[in-house]
Amino acid sequence: MAARFPAHVTLKLQRGLPRLRNRGEYATLRAAFAAGCARSGFRLTHYAVLNDHLHFVVEAHDRTSLSRGLQGLMIRIARALNKLWGRRGRVFADRYHDRILKTPRDVRNVPRYVLGNGKKHAAEGREVRVPAAIDTYTSAPWFDGFREVFRVRGLEAIVRPVADARTWMLTLGWRRHGLLSVHELPA
Repeated sequence: MAARFPAHVTLKLQRGLPRLRNRGEYATLRAAFAAGCARSGFRLTHYAVLNDHLHFVVEAHDRTSLSRGLQGLMIRIARALNKLWGRRGRVFADRYHDRILKTPRDVRNVPRYVLGNGKKHAAEGREVRVPAAIDTYTSAPWFDGFREVFRVRGLEAIVRPVADARTWMLTLGWRRHGLLSVHELPA
């Protein structure tokens, strides 16, 4: 993995755990994201929280930074959720799955997929509700690449749970293919 390429990462939860799309769980996750979003060569730039899995868009200097950054973030998340749930044990079903994004079009499609995944699940009737134009269980409120302008009330009171992107691909490259619309659903 080269430092100029971001990655899309998926983490699945163990079966039988509470859903993540609840207020308490989401507040716990946001705090973990904020504490671990920028660590020694690793940056969490976008995320989506679904009932039983998480999607991340991350940047890392190399494969080792990616692995260590995700490992630290996963440990932080697991400890926080176990504390919230009053339990011990594994939280994640497996390590993680990642895909390196090598073209501006890939990079444009992944935030569309990640930020719109909850809406897609809701449209398919998969026990997810997204009542607003954007899914607030994602990093969409902090995303500046939408065509539409919107405001999220109370956002200024929340610690920002994502780091600013630094790679050309995540800052400018993907924009060559057009800004995203809040109405786009992932394919």
